[in-house]
Amino acid sequence: MKLVTCILTLTSLVALSMNVSAEEIAPDTLIRNVSNEVLDIVRKDKDIQAGHTGKAIDLVESKVLPHFNFMRMTQLAVGKDWRQASSEQQKTLAGEFHTLLVRTYSKALSEYRNEKITFKPMTLKPEDTDARVRTEISQANGGKPIGLDYFMEKSPNGWKVYDIEIGGVSLITNYRETFGSEIRRSGIDGLIKLLQSKNLANEGAAAKK
Repeated sequence: MKLVTCILTLTSLVALSMNVSAEEIAPDTLIRNVSNEVLDIVRKDKDIQAGHTGKAIDLVESKVLPHFNFMRMTQLAVGKDWRQASSEQQKTLAGEFHTLLVRTYSKALSEYRNEKITFKPMTLKPEDTDARVRTEISQANGGKPIGLDYFMEKSPNGWKVYDIEIGGVSLITNYRETFGSEIRRSGIDGLIKLLQSKNLANEGAAAKK
Protein backbone atom coordinates (compact mmCIF):
# COMPACT_ATOMS: atom_id res chain seq x y z
CA MET A 1 0.00 0.00 0.00
CA LYS A 2 1.33 3.42 -0.93
CA LEU A 3 2.54 5.53 1.96
CA VAL A 4 0.56 8.46 0.58
CA THR A 5 -2.62 6.39 0.83
CA CYS A 6 -1.86 5.63 4.47
CA ILE A 7 -1.19 9.26 5.14
CA LEU A 8 -4.38 10.25 3.34
CA THR A 9 -6.37 7.97 5.59
CA LEU A 10 -4.75 9.56 8.61
CA THR A 11 -5.64 12.98 7.27
CA SER A 12 -9.27 12.02 6.81
CA LEU A 13 -9.72 10.21 10.09
CA VAL A 14 -8.34 12.72 12.54
CA ALA A 15 -10.21 15.72 11.13
CA LEU A 16 -12.79 17.33 13.38
CA SER A 17 -15.91 18.96 11.95
CA MET A 18 -18.49 18.31 14.63
CA ASN A 19 -20.43 20.68 16.87
CA VAL A 20 -19.67 18.67 20.01
CA SER A 21 -16.54 19.87 21.76
CA ALA A 22 -13.46 17.69 21.17
CA GLU A 23 -12.73 17.13 24.86
CA GLU A 24 -16.11 15.42 25.28
CA ILE A 25 -15.39 12.79 22.63
CA ALA A 26 -13.33 9.64 23.20
CA PRO A 27 -10.47 9.32 20.70
CA ASP A 28 -11.82 6.28 18.89
CA THR A 29 -15.30 7.78 18.71
CA LEU A 30 -13.87 11.02 17.36
CA ILE A 31 -12.01 9.19 14.62
CA ARG A 32 -14.94 6.97 13.74
CA ASN A 33 -17.57 9.73 13.65
CA VAL A 34 -15.73 12.21 11.48
CA SER A 35 -14.06 9.88 8.99
CA ASN A 36 -17.13 9.38 6.81
CA GLU A 37 -17.79 13.11 6.55
CA VAL A 38 -14.26 14.06 5.50
CA LEU A 39 -13.82 11.11 3.15
CA ASP A 40 -17.09 12.10 1.53
CA ILE A 41 -15.67 15.57 0.87
CA VAL A 42 -12.66 14.04 -0.86
CA ARG A 43 -14.78 11.63 -2.91
CA LYS A 44 -16.97 14.43 -4.22
CA ASP A 45 -14.31 17.09 -4.75
CA LYS A 46 -12.99 16.67 -8.28
CA ASP A 47 -10.49 19.50 -7.79
CA ILE A 48 -8.75 17.70 -4.92
CA GLN A 49 -8.75 14.42 -6.83
CA ALA A 50 -7.21 16.22 -9.78
CA GLY A 51 -4.37 17.53 -7.63
CA HIS A 52 -5.58 21.04 -6.77
CA THR A 53 -2.89 21.76 -4.17
CA GLY A 54 -4.34 24.96 -2.76
CA LYS A 55 -7.73 23.43 -2.10
CA ALA A 56 -6.18 20.35 -0.53
CA ILE A 57 -4.01 22.50 1.75
CA ASP A 58 -7.07 24.48 2.85
CA LEU A 59 -8.81 21.24 3.80
CA VAL A 60 -5.80 20.00 5.75
CA GLU A 61 -5.32 23.34 7.51
CA SER A 62 -8.95 23.66 8.57
CA LYS A 63 -9.80 20.07 9.45
CA VAL A 64 -6.59 18.32 10.49
CA LEU A 65 -3.98 20.59 12.00
CA PRO A 66 -5.88 21.63 15.12
CA HIS A 67 -5.81 17.99 16.24
CA PHE A 68 -2.06 17.39 16.05
CA ASN A 69 0.47 18.23 18.73
CA PHE A 70 3.23 19.36 16.37
CA MET A 71 5.57 20.47 19.12
CA ARG A 72 5.54 17.03 20.72
CA MET A 73 5.76 15.30 17.34
CA THR A 74 8.83 17.36 16.51
CA GLN A 75 10.38 16.71 19.90
CA LEU A 76 9.90 12.96 19.49
CA ALA A 77 11.25 13.03 15.94
CA VAL A 78 14.38 14.96 16.96
CA GLY A 79 14.86 12.71 20.01
CA LYS A 80 17.71 13.27 22.44
CA ASP A 81 19.07 16.09 20.28
CA TRP A 82 16.02 18.20 21.14
CA ARG A 83 17.83 19.39 24.30
CA GLN A 84 20.53 20.94 22.13
CA ALA A 85 18.07 23.28 20.48
CA SER A 86 17.25 26.70 21.86
CA SER A 87 13.60 27.60 22.40
CA GLU A 88 13.70 29.60 19.16
CA GLN A 89 15.21 26.70 17.24
CA GLN A 90 12.58 24.35 18.69
CA LYS A 91 9.82 26.69 17.55
CA THR A 92 11.33 26.94 14.06
CA LEU A 93 11.76 23.17 13.79
CA ALA A 94 8.14 22.57 14.78
CA GLY A 95 6.97 25.14 12.24
CA GLU A 96 8.98 23.60 9.40
CA PHE A 97 7.92 20.07 10.36
CA HIS A 98 4.33 21.29 10.38
CA THR A 99 4.71 22.67 6.86
CA LEU A 100 6.36 19.49 5.61
CA LEU A 101 3.52 17.31 6.86
CA VAL A 102 0.87 19.67 5.50
CA ARG A 103 2.38 19.40 2.02
CA THR A 104 2.65 15.63 2.32
CA TYR A 105 -0.95 15.22 3.48
CA SER A 106 -2.24 17.63 0.85
CA LYS A 107 -0.59 15.65 -1.93
CA ALA A 108 -2.03 12.46 -0.47
CA LEU A 109 -5.60 13.73 -0.71
CA SER A 110 -5.59 13.25 -4.47
CA GLU A 111 -4.51 9.61 -4.03
CA TYR A 112 -7.68 8.44 -2.30
CA ARG A 113 -9.46 5.67 -4.21
CA ASN A 114 -12.25 4.42 -1.90
CA GLU A 115 -10.15 2.32 0.45
CA LYS A 116 -12.22 0.82 3.27
CA ILE A 117 -11.60 1.44 6.97
CA THR A 118 -12.20 -1.04 9.79
CA PHE A 119 -12.11 0.26 13.36
CA LYS A 120 -10.77 -2.01 16.07
CA PRO A 121 -12.35 -2.15 19.55
CA MET A 122 -10.68 0.01 22.18
CA THR A 123 -11.03 0.15 25.95
CA LEU A 124 -10.45 3.53 27.57
CA LYS A 125 -10.58 4.19 31.29
CA PRO A 126 -11.83 7.58 32.54
CA GLU A 127 -8.39 8.37 33.97
CA ASP A 128 -6.47 7.48 30.80
CA THR A 129 -4.62 10.35 29.15
CA ASP A 130 -2.93 8.33 26.39
CA ALA A 131 -4.65 6.15 23.81
CA ARG A 132 -3.87 3.96 20.84
CA VAL A 133 -6.62 3.90 18.24
CA ARG A 134 -6.29 0.91 15.93
CA THR A 135 -7.67 0.76 12.42
CA GLU A 136 -7.18 -1.43 9.39
CA ILE A 137 -7.20 -0.29 5.79
CA SER A 138 -8.54 -2.61 3.09
CA GLN A 139 -6.86 -1.69 -0.18
CA ALA A 140 -8.95 -0.83 -3.21
CA ASN A 141 -6.85 -3.18 -5.36
CA GLY A 142 -7.58 -6.15 -3.11
CA GLY A 143 -4.13 -6.28 -1.51
CA LYS A 144 -3.43 -7.32 2.06
CA PRO A 145 -5.02 -4.98 4.66
CA ILE A 146 -2.66 -2.53 6.34
CA GLY A 147 -2.73 -1.70 10.03
CA LEU A 148 -2.88 2.02 10.77
CA ASP A 149 -2.71 3.07 14.43
CA TYR A 150 -3.00 6.52 15.96
CA PHE A 151 -1.24 7.47 19.18
CA MET A 152 -3.16 10.22 20.92
CA GLU A 153 -2.86 12.18 24.15
CA LYS A 154 -5.52 13.99 26.12
CA SER A 155 -4.97 17.73 26.44
CA PRO A 156 -7.05 20.60 27.83
CA ASN A 157 -8.20 21.15 24.23
CA GLY A 158 -9.17 17.55 23.52
CA TRP A 159 -7.35 14.52 22.17
CA LYS A 160 -4.30 15.21 19.99
CA VAL A 161 -2.34 12.94 17.64
CA TYR A 162 1.39 12.71 18.34
CA ASP A 163 2.41 9.67 16.27
CA ILE A 164 1.10 7.28 13.64
CA GLU A 165 2.11 3.68 13.07
CA ILE A 166 1.68 2.40 9.51
CA GLY A 167 2.04 -1.35 9.03
CA GLY A 168 3.88 -1.54 12.34
CA VAL A 169 6.29 1.28 11.49
CA SER A 170 6.21 4.56 13.41
CA LEU A 171 6.14 7.75 11.35
CA ILE A 172 8.08 9.54 14.11
CA THR A 173 10.74 6.81 14.23
CA ASN A 174 11.27 7.13 10.49
CA TYR A 175 11.82 10.86 10.76
CA ARG A 176 14.05 10.45 13.81
CA GLU A 177 16.64 8.53 11.79
CA THR A 178 16.75 11.20 9.08
CA PHE A 179 16.79 14.06 11.56
CA GLY A 180 19.51 12.46 13.68
CA SER A 181 21.78 11.94 10.68
CA GLU A 182 21.42 15.56 9.63
CA ILE A 183 22.07 16.87 13.15
CA ARG A 184 25.26 14.78 13.42
CA ARG A 185 26.37 16.16 10.07
CA SER A 186 25.51 19.84 10.44
CA GLY A 187 23.82 20.49 13.79
CA ILE A 188 20.38 21.82 14.64
CA ASP A 189 20.69 24.70 12.19
CA GLY A 190 21.56 22.19 9.48
CA LEU A 191 18.34 20.29 10.16
CA ILE A 192 16.37 23.53 10.01
CA LYS A 193 17.94 24.37 6.66
CA LEU A 194 17.18 20.87 5.36
CA LEU A 195 13.50 21.17 6.27
CA GLN A 196 13.30 24.67 4.82
CA SER A 197 14.86 23.41 1.59
CA LYS A 198 12.37 20.55 1.32
CA ASN A 199 9.47 22.89 1.98
CA LEU A 200 10.64 25.37 -0.64
CA ALA A 201 11.04 22.55 -3.17
CA ASN A 202 7.53 21.28 -2.40
CA GLU A 203 6.13 24.79 -2.71
CA GLY A 204 7.83 25.24 -6.07
CA ALA A 205 6.50 21.92 -7.36
CA ALA A 206 2.99 22.80 -6.24
CA ALA A 207 3.16 26.21 -7.92
CA LYS A 208 3.82 24.56 -11.29
CA LYS A 209 0.53 22.66 -11.18
